[in-house]
Amino acid sequence: MKRPMKRLIERPIQAINQAINQATDQAHDQALDQAHSLLACCAALHARHAAAGRCVRHSTVKPHGTAQTPALQSRPVRARPQPNGARLETAQNRLIEMLPRKDRLRLLASCESVQLEVGQVLCEAGEVVRYAYFPVDGFMSLLTRIEDHPSLEVGMLGREGMYGAALVLGVASAPMQVMVQGPGAAWRIPAAALQAEVELSPTLRHILLRYVFVVMEQMATSAACLRFHLIEPRLARWLLMSEDRAHANQFHVTHEFLACMLGVRRVGVTVAAGDLQRRGLISYHRGDVMVLDRRGLEAAACPCYARQRLAYEKQMPADHAARWRQDTLPRVRWRPEAAPGPG
Repeated sequence: MKRPMKRLIERPIQAINQAINQATDQAHDQALDQAHSLLACCAALHARHAAAGRCVRHSTVKPHGTAQTPALQSRPVRARPQPNGARLETAQNRLIEMLPRKDRLRLLASCESVQLEVGQVLCEAGEVVRYAYFPVDGFMSLLTRIEDHPSLEVGMLGREGMYGAALVLGVASAPMQVMVQGPGAAWRIPAAALQAEVELSPTLRHILLRYVFVVMEQMATSAACLRFHLIEPRLARWLLMSEDRAHANQFHVTHEFLACMLGVRRVGVTVAAGDLQRRGLISYHRGDVMVLDRRGLEAAACPCYARQRLAYEKQMPADHAARWRQDTLPRVRWRPEAAPGPG
């Protein structure tokens, strides 16, 4: 074959091969993007399915020790802004959902989705807070400890709140231990990134300041409840709070764990749980607790449960969008301390 004819044939072949390679690269990139999106959706759906179909298992707290911090079992999935008009199915945290869409997308772009494991200690009292957490399915206990006494629960938070709100006050150290009580997904953001978002979004700052007040009120109520109310009403309140945050009516929890959370002896929990079971409010067998009659359990609980729910709704109203316009939000005249990096 003559050389000019050979070149004439090779040129279109080279052009076709180049086009095929480019198309393959583009398809590969599109496949990677789709895989990342599907991975994020599957992680959220898996966490939701686990919360709906399985028992929430609570770990046993050692009376005279500190819970060990297990490593995160799943690889963190980087949160990615959704396309315009898309619904943020993976947010599912009330504080985040209160934000305007622009602020919500910007905040989620700085977050990563992580899976929390039961018994995982997110931060010890006195340590520097390196991350803030916005629970989606999991929930956490705020624990305090005095000298050699067992830890005592003074607060509980789930998707209605977040851990790390003290960063908005410019405080970089943790006032208490934070332990995962119910497994599930959560949005995690570095402390410095959260403080930067607070500076950019007056609405976020306003929401977090109001939530700090909610936590303060919850702790004050818990202190009074511990002093004046009997074990059985307090146990009923604790079961209701856990059910609200776990979105499941079945738990696996030991008497030893409940005794630590309520600050009582194990025998007291045994008697209280047995009485609730005889009244048909719960079933309890070898650590598996199921709420059978929620209305009856609410009637058996101390007034602190209803009081805390009303306090939250008062500070975090459902019609927040109509009330909290950015041009009317109060400005806080301070600059927080620089938060440490995540490393």
